[in-house]
Amino acid sequence: MLAETSLSIWGWGSLGLVLFLVTFGPFAIFYFAFYILCFVGGGFVVTLLFGKSNSEKYLEQCEHSFLPCTSVGIPKCIEEMKREARPIKIDRRLTGANIIDEPLQQVIQFSLRDYVQYWYYTLSDDESFLLEIRQALQYALVQFSARSKETDWQPYFTTRLVDDFGTHLRVFRKAQQRIAEKGDQMKDQAEELVDTFFEVEVEMEKEVCRDLVCTSPKDEEGFLRDLCEVLLYILLPPGDFQNKIMRYFVREILSRGILLPLINQLSDPDYINQYVIWMIRDSNCNYEAFMNIIKLSDNIGELEAVKDKASEELQYLRSLDTAGDDINTIKNQINSLLYVIKVCDSRIQRLQSGKEIDTVKLAANFGKLCTVPLDHILVDNVALQFFMDYMQQTGGQAHLFFWMTVEGYRVTAQQQLEVLQSRQKDGKHQTNQTKGLLRAAAFGVYEQYLSEKASPRVNIDDSLVAKLAETLNHEDPTPEIFDDIQRKVYELMLRDERFYPSFKQNVLYVRMLAELDMLKDPSFRGSDDGEGESFNGSPTGSINLSLDDLSNVPSDETVQLHAYISDTGVCNDHGKTYALYAITVHRRNPNSEETWKTYRRYSDFHDFHMRITEQFENLANILKLPGKKTFNNMDREFLEKRKKDLNAYLQLLLNPEMMKASPALAHYVYDFLENKAYSKGKGDFARKVPPLIQKTYSDPDHCRVAAPIDDNVDDNIPLRVMLLLMDEVFDLKERNQWLRRNIKNLLQQLIRATYGDTINRKIVDHVDWMTSPEQVADAVKRFRDAFWPNGILAETVPRRDKAIRMRTRVAGKTKLLEVMPDELKHIIGAETTRKGILRVFEMFQHSQLNKRMVYVFLERFLETLFPQNKFPELFSKLHSRSKQMQRYKQRLLSTQAPSLQKR
Repeated sequence: MLAETSLSIWGWGSLGLVLFLVTFGPFAIFYFAFYILCFVGGGFVVTLLFGKSNSEKYLEQCEHSFLPCTSVGIPKCIEEMKREARPIKIDRRLTGANIIDEPLQQVIQFSLRDYVQYWYYTLSDDESFLLEIRQALQYALVQFSARSKETDWQPYFTTRLVDDFGTHLRVFRKAQQRIAEKGDQMKDQAEELVDTFFEVEVEMEKEVCRDLVCTSPKDEEGFLRDLCEVLLYILLPPGDFQNKIMRYFVREILSRGILLPLINQLSDPDYINQYVIWMIRDSNCNYEAFMNIIKLSDNIGELEAVKDKASEELQYLRSLDTAGDDINTIKNQINSLLYVIKVCDSRIQRLQSGKEIDTVKLAANFGKLCTVPLDHILVDNVALQFFMDYMQQTGGQAHLFFWMTVEGYRVTAQQQLEVLQSRQKDGKHQTNQTKGLLRAAAFGVYEQYLSEKASPRVNIDDSLVAKLAETLNHEDPTPEIFDDIQRKVYELMLRDERFYPSFKQNVLYVRMLAELDMLKDPSFRGSDDGEGESFNGSPTGSINLSLDDLSNVPSDETVQLHAYISDTGVCNDHGKTYALYAITVHRRNPNSEETWKTYRRYSDFHDFHMRITEQFENLANILKLPGKKTFNNMDREFLEKRKKDLNAYLQLLLNPEMMKASPALAHYVYDFLENKAYSKGKGDFARKVPPLIQKTYSDPDHCRVAAPIDDNVDDNIPLRVMLLLMDEVFDLKERNQWLRRNIKNLLQQLIRATYGDTINRKIVDHVDWMTSPEQVADAVKRFRDAFWPNGILAETVPRRDKAIRMRTRVAGKTKLLEVMPDELKHIIGAETTRKGILRVFEMFQHSQLNKRMVYVFLERFLETLFPQNKFPELFSKLHSRSKQMQRYKQRLLSTQAPSLQKR
């Protein structure tokens, strides 16, 4: 049924279609479709127009009836979008100096082009966003420049940088010592050294440890982001800082585009090694220094790189076809290369086997050492310090110090008598004064070393001591008055088994030979300057007693002395400005009374204080001299305060009880208050005679390098810097303090001879020059040319081959050892010099440690630039996630827990 119905439908439909086509033609179907489309389209248009007009009328009625008003922001936003963008005017002035602004503008332009524009233009052609970022950057730079101009950079460059570098070196030295104590059985010594370094850092810094920032790239990026955001908060106006999109863009440009690449480059050991070689490029590599580096190297990579290069050169020389005189030259080169390869192979085998030998211990056990005569030891600074250490261990230091003091007394007494003779020829009579001075000096030597009260006392024949006392009491002292006893003391030190004979069997003797570079050469080689003398002469660099500054002092105990500072003033002498203190002095004798004024500078007080505290040990804890101030020390308020403090110092010094406790102190006081020009130089016994009990210089295991070195450092910047660096590089504080004092005196003489008394002024001028617009512009240009050479962003420099980096390390160490002056080796010893230089070089071979130093310098820079923004607290918070810090706090809690439980 359904099939029939479907068939009928198809049949009638087909018939109708055929009749339609026959009647109207084949194109009729297209006309029909077109008519239907027009009908539907027309109906849609009419409906749309009619509905739109009715809707507008209806909405207009609703607006005035029950619907609320539309927001004004929407039409305003539409109006702003329709309005044409106004051009943003950029002021190209940044620092006020065109010479700086031009390269800075180029840096900003290149930064935006390479870090923002290359992807921003794919999103939009609107440049207003880029201009606003540029404007924000320029505003921040303007604020930064203004802060820089208001900052005093002298303490940063002369104190903070040096202290931070010294602290970094001290931490590294302590870490090396801990590694050595643990032994050599470590899987990765470099990694262990880094961990130990930061462990020591947290013990020293107490509140900050930078291990995460220096070892984790992710934490480092987070630290730089946080730091840049803080800087933007300080430098940008509030409106721009609240714009998060722009702030994030600027933060990423500064942190990841500029700071991070710069820090990575500065902390790259290979970059530092290349820079060291470039800095001393004028120095030629010495073959002996190169072989010393190879023999001392403990890095297998360095040895293999040198060996491979030597083998390569060896193959090249053997392939040459030469004749005549060139054959001998090539043979010599081949033999040298073969020797280098042999040394490298033997050193590699020793390191791989773990049979590293201490050359000092080996020489001590070997027994066949060259003999250095005692008279040579006594005139050589380096050898003398080791003999002095040994004599202190055995309790014989009094004998050695007595011998040295007498040497100084003899030389100075001869000088004084020569001066006396010349003055007598000129008609000047000062015989009693000079003889009184010599007698006072001779009695001082007797009381300190030979009298019954001397402690420790020189053990010598009592008859000789009694004879000397008789001579001192009844005759005028002569330069040779102590010669008999001095000769006996020399014989005692030479023959007594406790002293020189045992010293030759002690490890200190072997270390002395190592410092003198005599372990490999059995012949004695003293100082190259040829100043060493025999027993009867004055020892080179030894203690020369000076009596030039002693005045004619009455010995009557009834003399009363009173003094006070009555006035202060500021003097200018040939461009040098200094403060002057007028001291009014009253001296009362039984038969007369005198009053006079004398004028002294603070440096005179300081020199006088150094004298008496070194000679009279008990005064160091009683007398306190007002502190120094390097800069801005001419303020009236400061001078009045110093005047008050110096007056208190004088009154305490002139206290009768003080004078009774130290009778010999009167000579120094009278000399200082005499109405004459004060002679500096820490003359007399205080400067030249080493005390029996050496002063202990506080050097805690865990403390930062502080600004003041000690009380004996003059108020000049170069001496402070050089002494601090020598202390940390060569570890002088751990050694004999007599040597350290001699080095300080030598540095003083060197600085004064080179720069004179205006050295601080020259340092200030140099800092001003470093921060001048020309130098800042030059630094910006170097930064621009390094990151954008020829205006194009520099590509990432590929890491150099390991063998090349290892050979660069060897070349850097060789050049450093070669550039060290021989005079330094003669002062502190060849072995100490070598170890100190290699320690500094090794410190720069760890990128994590280099990053730590860079970040410390950056933190101190920001603390100096923004002193009111509490950056130290901020850095403590930023580094608070340190793992080493958390362990340190746990150890503190565990150590404090038992004491808390007892309470």
